[in-house]
Amino acid sequence: MRWPSLLLLTGLMFAVSGCRVLGPFSPLRPVEQVLVYPQSVAPSFAYRGHDIGQQVWIETESHQHLDARYIAHPNPQAVALYCHGNMGTVDKWVILAERLSKMHRLSILVFDYRGYGRSSGIASESGILQDAETARCWLAKENGIRPCDVVLIGRSLGGAVAVDLASNGGARGVILESTFSSLPDVAQSHVAWLLPEWNMTQRLNSVEKIKNYSGPLLQSHGDADRLIPLSLGKELFAAAPGTKEFIVVPKASHNDDHIRHCAVERERFLRSLPPVTSADEDEAGVWYFSQK
Repeated sequence: MRWPSLLLLTGLMFAVSGCRVLGPFSPLRPVEQVLVYPQSVAPSFAYRGHDIGQQVWIETESHQHLDARYIAHPNPQAVALYCHGNMGTVDKWVILAERLSKMHRLSILVFDYRGYGRSSGIASESGILQDAETARCWLAKENGIRPCDVVLIGRSLGGAVAVDLASNGGARGVILESTFSSLPDVAQSHVAWLLPEWNMTQRLNSVEKIKNYSGPLLQSHGDADRLIPLSLGKELFAAAPGTKEFIVVPKASHNDDHIRHCAVERERFLRSLPPVTSADEDEAGVWYFSQK
C-alpha cells in the first residue's frame, strides 16, 4: 500500500472512530484525567477521618498499593465495599462509611483508587476497576465469605465501579447513588460539541454492564442533580434486569446526603438480601477463594 493511501485510510479511521482509538495517546486524555479523576492530580486535603477504622494496605496484581480503611462491626448484617466518587480521598470517605456501618450494622471497607491520596500509581479506567476487584477479594477473605456475597455501594464514579464488579462475579446486593449510564453520556450533557461518544477514552459503560447483573439493586438520584442528570440514572436503572427500586430524592443536588435521605429504604433493602454462603462451600459443596 502506498503512503498516501495509508494516510488517507488512517484519517478516515479517526474520522469515524474519533480520538478514543488512540487510547492513552489521545490528545484529549490529559483533559479527561483532570475531569474524570481530579483528586488524582490535585493535592490531598486533610480530614479528621484518618483515625477512623483500621488502616490497611492492599496490593494489586499490577503491584499498586492502595490505602484503605476497614471498619469491622461486631454483629454485621452485611459486609460491604464502598466505592467512592471522583473527588476526595479515603480520609474523607471513611467518615461516610462509618455512618453507614453504625446505621445499618455493616462491616465495611472503603479504599482509594490508584493515584488518589496515598495510593500509588495513576488513575485510569482499567486501573480503578482492577483496584476495586482486588479490594473486594481482600474484604471477602477477611470475612470468610465469597466475593459475590459482598454488598457493593457506589457513589457517582464509584457507582460505575460497583456496576463493573457486579457484572463480573455478581454481588449480594448493589446500592448506587447519583451515578450514570456512561461517561460519554455525562459529557454529552455538558460539552456535546466535543463529540464525547467518538472522542472519550474513559468509557465506564455501566448501562451495558448492568445487563449482566440480575441481583437486587437499590438506586437513588436527586432530581436537582446538575452534574449527572436524573435521566442518566434512570437510563441505567431501566437496563437492570433484576429486582430493583429507584428513589428520586426531591430537590437534592449531586452532593446532597443520600445516606440520610434514603436510610429507611436502604435498611429495608439490606434486610431483604439473600443469606450469605460460607466461603468454604458453594452450591456444589466446595468453593475455593482466589484472588485475580
